[in-house]
Amino acid sequence: MEPDAVEIRVLGCLIEKQRTTPDAYPLSLNALRLACNQSTNRNPVVDYDETTIKGALQRTYRRGWTRLASGHGSRAAKYRHLLDEALSLAPAELALLGVLMLRGAQTPGELKQRSERLHRFDDLQAVEAALQQLIARGHAEQLPRQPGQKEERYAQLLGGAEDGAAPTPSAPPPTATDADRAGGREDARAPVEDWGARLGGRDPIRQDPPVAAPDPQTEHRITQLEREVAELRTQLAALRDELGA
Repeated sequence: MEPDAVEIRVLGCLIEKQRTTPDAYPLSLNALRLACNQSTNRNPVVDYDETTIKGALQRTYRRGWTRLASGHGSRAAKYRHLLDEALSLAPAELALLGVLMLRGAQTPGELKQRSERLHRFDDLQAVEAALQQLIARGHAEQLPRQPGQKEERYAQLLGGAEDGAAPTPSAPPPTATDADRAGGREDARAPVEDWGARLGGRDPIRQDPPVAAPDPQTEHRITQLEREVAELRTQLAALRDELGA
């Protein structure tokens, strides 16, 4: 059986924290729970308990992807990943795989920005080269470009629930048949009227004006601040765990 979503989240967190908070790595069970349930840099946001995470650790241990790594005299069990060794991944490939595990399908530009603290890529060509290596190994795939998208998106293939698959097109709304028109039935407009009710009285034909895109610098600054707050929370939780607080 392929890894489930919990295993993928656990592995992604171990990869991330190994690079971003090396002083707190390997992670205790409590620190790993906090990392999995972060509300920033995660898609989707989850709420796993320790029992769920411990079960995922046991399964990944049997796959040879994680192991117990408590130091001598440590009062709390700690865990580390072995994914780079098990899959023979280069640092660049491991960083991208970790971000894909935590955030789902993404474009090369998004991956470059979101993996800066795990691995520094010189340019998008370096990102794409590492992605091609993952694809060649069967660990990632390039998704079909969806309508309105300018860049290709990539997803990891180790397992878990992915949000990158193209959505299944919905069935078109019912329309009046020739028999309806011949009989003079006026309920042929019912589907349109029903849409209007569902949309809170808004005309489904008229589209709202496009929302202006956020300022890139402001968005980048907010993302940095969110990362710093999440990292401080994880470090504080790990410190409390070490002190038995």
